[in-house]
Amino acid sequence: MSGSAYLAALLVSLGGLGMIDRRYRLAVFDRPRAALVTVAATVGLLLLWDLVGVGLGVFFVGPSAWLTGIRIAPEVPLEEPVFLTLLAYQTLLVWRWLDRRERPA
Repeated sequence: MSGSAYLAALLVSLGGLGMIDRRYRLAVFDRPRAALVTVAATVGLLLLWDLVGVGLGVFFVGPSAWLTGIRIAPEVPLEEPVFLTLLAYQTLLVWRWLDRRERPA
């Protein structure tokens, strides 16, 4: 089980963000197309950044009992795009929440 604990934690966290989004209609539950395109574009750019870093020898995967061991590219674990999705989604939710607080009611 520990070999997929990190992935499981990421997926649970994404589910929690989805519940917050649903409750407050911040992103996907407010403007689904715009939100999904934003998250997908951000994940794509960050994965490209990762691949450049791997190519330069800056990024690498060290040994860890918490990862599944599955690689989607050299030195890019399966968990990486899930983590980047979590990062992009939570950033979008915070941005949308702050934007709503700034606007007069």
